Amino acid sequence: MNREPIRKAAAADASRLAEILIFTKRTHYRRIFRDDRVSFGEMQVYPLALDYLEHPEKLETVWVYDDGIVKGLLHAAGGEVLELYVDVFFQGAGIGTRLLAFAMEALGACRLWVLEENTRAVRFYRRYGFALTGARRLEAGTEAYIVEMARPEKDEARRSGL
Repeated sequence: MNREPIRKAAAADASRLAEILIFTKRTHYRRIFRDDRVSFGEMQVYPLALDYLEHPEKLETVWVYDDGIVKGLLHAAGGEVLELYVDVFFQGAGIGTRLLAFAMEALGACRLWVLEENTRAVRFYRRYGFALTGARRLEAGTEAYIVEMARPEKDEARRSGL
């Protein structure tokens, strides 16, 4: 069976989505935000999973990489990648690349915002044609900046209606 491993997220994925988001954010962002109160207090798997179950409309723009195990997720809408996370245990296996390719090809994604200090993510997106636009703003509720990245030729065509 050779089915496409990327599919729309469903309510049954709520717990796994929450687990990936919380664990991956803790792993990658703790060094940036340096706020254990948020990382281990406010950020909890159960409330996030419950929020997905109580508000299934939040899953309408979420896709998962599921090859028998949900290993990553993509949240994209309006030509923008809003979130792309791969479980840390499965990073380096091409899952992020497949999710990003899906976002660009199937959903027309050509823009995103990334934490400026997350140099690993910036390098990842650059490999796929995204470039810094010069736009920069504080991430809400933090002292960290996020920067905009876009695929210049695709973003210009989208704005022109092509």
